[in-house]
Amino acid sequence: MRDDVTDDGPAGPAARRRSFLKYTGAVGAAAALPPVLAGCSAGPQSTNDTGDGGSGKDRTLTAVIGYGNDGSWDPTQTASAFAMAANNHVYEGLLDTDPISRTPYPALATGLPKDPNATTWRFALRPGATFHDGKPVTADDVVFVFDRILDPGTQTLAKGFFVSWLKEVGKVDARTVELRLRFPFPDGLARLTLAKIMPRHVFSRPGAWDDAIKGLAVGSGPYRQTAHHPKSNTTFEAFAAYNGPRRPAFRRMNWLTIVDAAPRVAKISGTGAGAQIADNIPYANVARLEQGGLKVGGGAGMNNLFLMFNTRHKPFDDVRVRQALHHAIDTEKMVRVALKGHGKPATSFLDEQNPGYRRARTVYDHDPEKARALLKAAGVEGLKVEILAVNVSWVVDCLPTVKSSWDAIGVETTLAPQETTAVFTKMDQKQDYQVVAAASNPNQFGLDADLIMHYNYGPGNLWMRYTRWADHPVAKALFRDMDRATREPDPARKKSMIQDYIDVVAEQAVLYPVVHNELMTAWDPRALSGIRPQPYPGLNLLQARWA
Repeated sequence: MRDDVTDDGPAGPAARRRSFLKYTGAVGAAAALPPVLAGCSAGPQSTNDTGDGGSGKDRTLTAVIGYGNDGSWDPTQTASAFAMAANNHVYEGLLDTDPISRTPYPALATGLPKDPNATTWRFALRPGATFHDGKPVTADDVVFVFDRILDPGTQTLAKGFFVSWLKEVGKVDARTVELRLRFPFPDGLARLTLAKIMPRHVFSRPGAWDDAIKGLAVGSGPYRQTAHHPKSNTTFEAFAAYNGPRRPAFRRMNWLTIVDAAPRVAKISGTGAGAQIADNIPYANVARLEQGGLKVGGGAGMNNLFLMFNTRHKPFDDVRVRQALHHAIDTEKMVRVALKGHGKPATSFLDEQNPGYRRARTVYDHDPEKARALLKAAGVEGLKVEILAVNVSWVVDCLPTVKSSWDAIGVETTLAPQETTAVFTKMDQKQDYQVVAAASNPNQFGLDADLIMHYNYGPGNLWMRYTRWADHPVAKALFRDMDRATREPDPARKKSMIQDYIDVVAEQAVLYPVVHNELMTAWDPRALSGIRPQPYPGLNLLQARWA
């Protein structure tokens, strides 16, 4: 896909974003500018077993990822759950972050800046750091990646995480770089993990970015990619020359992509289990896997079912109608029946574990009478709604509760679950719709509330184009408040400002979560130690070991 196209034609940003949506864990099990799941199937068994072999400490670690491996692998572009997880093992940023706390630590850089509030950050590169092809990592490689991200003529996902606060990146000498900020922004340190350093000599070649999209991965991280079979598996081996802080514990790894739940669970269970760990475990399978000796852990975070309204389609331009439909949903029943207790009704846009969380001023408790009163006040009678929904399994499990709740207040509701790509292709084509139900999880990019909210709301944001709301006076005021909060230097004041504008987001309910739910990971504790289930799709095995 080309990066110099600025229209929304087949090769333009819309096409790239569809790929972004199709293959990620953000809308699906994760959504991406919307991140989202694709309906991929596992490859043939003979291909899936590629990379197996060895015994004892030299045996191959086999992992099962519940998302497709055939999305973009370009670190500056991707929101693919599989590719992002893999890239964390193949590439390094100047700084990387702990997968759970998201605390930054030196990766390619030798240390963190002494003053996070400074507007200039200088980083020395780790002595002896080399790429997987044996070439040394230099300042030119760092500048090359950041120039791509900050280039106004290049459309990348990473740009949205950097361009508001990072002015430029310059070379001081062969092994030193300097980042110049537009204003003090200490939260940017954690975001540096989203700028994976790639070899200039590889990716500056004609067509190399297309190769990156297709799966070419050459980094400096602890594991190097050895084979890539789209819709089947990707294999890795320990990089012998790696001298960084996260030493590889496994000689070889084979990551299988199995999107369908039944074969994914079968691969990790029973006496003939072919894998030691798997993510995206269905709630209904947790007890059986635990009885079979596996450990199953949940990660609670931003994973959520959300509703998105077309504000140009009456009566959804009326905030009272949007509020009514949220109040009508029996979220406690949804958590109990569909999520088997592995979730909570949303009490803010942010999940309750987020450091920036505060209970929103408007909370959509189940209140059918209030819902009816709001519809009456809006002059709405005999409303018929079709919910255009992604066909992600746990989302589909939640939809009957939405339908029964809306039917109960006199809103005739039709469910229309479809492949995720079909849903967002309609959005990209600006087709008419009423309500979309899908899943999102921006935690794969980070925890800071500023990043999460800008990912979902903003004047040029893809989501806002889908809702047709960006030109509304309330939206324009919201975006100004968001930008002011980004620039606020005082952490406590900034947190308060973000919480205040989240109150506006909650009240308007244009794109808003219904429930936040856990993502489940299962592993064999007799084989693996150091596993920490994460609250976003994919796996991080940089601190795991053979038991």
